[in-house]
Amino acid sequence: MEGDTFSGFGNGAQVDGKVLQTVQKSFVQVQNILDQNRLLINEINQNHETRMPDNLSRNVGLIRELNNNIKRVVDLYGDLSYSFSKSMEVSSEGDSAGTTRSDGKLGQKRLRPSAP
Repeated sequence: MEGDTFSGFGNGAQVDGKVLQTVQKSFVQVQNILDQNRLLINEINQNHETRMPDNLSRNVGLIRELNNNIKRVVDLYGDLSYSFSKSMEVSSEGDSAGTTRSDGKLGQKRLRPSAP
């Protein structure tokens, strides 16, 4: 799969197989964290319903863990977005500044500044 390119995007952009693997790996990580968060939320709710002091104090740690997981998901999505943007820039750098339109005439590409 490494070295393969895919053009499954409507704009004709090609994505390297390695990039696709990285995207898939990141989504799996995010899903695993979200699954863990669901379990944490269920436990937090159960502890809250008991109103037992030990369970309520345990919730403090569970809520901290939940918050850390949310930060990890945000970071993963940020990294994923950045990596994907960079890969799209690299794939479009191979194109010339002028493009051929469907009517056969030469058009100009608009280049957008990238986000950090």
